[in-house]
Amino acid sequence: MTEAAFRALHAALCRRADTTGDERRRGTLAHLTPERVAAAAAGVRHGRTVSLASPIETRPGPDDPQPAVYRLTAPTAQETGTPGVHFALDRFAMNVHGDAHSHLDALCHTVFDGELHGGLPESLLTSEGGRGLTLDLVRDGIVGAGVLLDIPRLRGIPWLEPGDCVSVEDLTAAEEAQGVRAGPGDLLLVRVGHHRRRRETGAWDAAHARAGLHPRCVPLLADRRVAVLGSDGNNDTAPSPVAGIPFPVHVLALHALGMHLMDYLDLDALADACAGLGSWRFLCVVAPLRLPGATGCPVNPIAVL
Repeated sequence: MTEAAFRALHAALCRRADTTGDERRRGTLAHLTPERVAAAAAGVRHGRTVSLASPIETRPGPDDPQPAVYRLTAPTAQETGTPGVHFALDRFAMNVHGDAHSHLDALCHTVFDGELHGGLPESLLTSEGGRGLTLDLVRDGIVGAGVLLDIPRLRGIPWLEPGDCVSVEDLTAAEEAQGVRAGPGDLLLVRVGHHRRRRETGAWDAAHARAGLHPRCVPLLADRRVAVLGSDGNNDTAPSPVAGIPFPVHVLALHALGMHLMDYLDLDALADACAGLGSWRFLCVVAPLRLPGATGCPVNPIAVL
């Protein structure tokens, strides 16, 4: 895709936003109504829960040059072995928007041409944190019907190779093969097999080579009024399929539509569970951290089948 074609697509998606005012600041979460949340909860049949997060790692690797820092800070050497009560304490810090850990992107994460979603100024981002479109928008959590589309299963391969793009035709073919359809208010999860490849072949520099969605998939999500998009990769393909524009899916989803993204989920266990039960729709519960001003946070979404 040329940069000119991408910019035309971005402008079209911005124009078709069907929410205004304070509601627009919520972006596509406006599609996730209380009635749809209740219907998703009523659809639980087996009571089985599956984590959609990868473990947080503390050792550097090709895709994680700045791993999380974890320390057990207590009990201290002076406390160990002494009588009475003392506590185990710990502390950790992490680069939220890396290429190894499961995380949620707030709407202020992507800046395009000096603006945030809805035309808000980039100046809202300060060293003390964001002052708009931050994690505070999802402080009450994101709960709704999840839909998993397994693209490697559709193609009959274990994973998509880095650089491969998921197309619109892949998404609709996976829906037909799995007997499911993403619709209004759904949390759409797209599996590319990233974590299976990482486990079986070893980590690689995912910042420069990874499978993801082609930007032409985003208008389909807008047409369907999907609320949230997640993937076991970065959602974006690398190298970018758009000349001169890195992370085009982030720009179209977060910036144009106001659609929260979840990156680097681990969807392998969920795919196996859905295949075993013959159902690719489930209740999905996402509980972001209450971290004022943040542009994202680590997250452990739970699927309830």
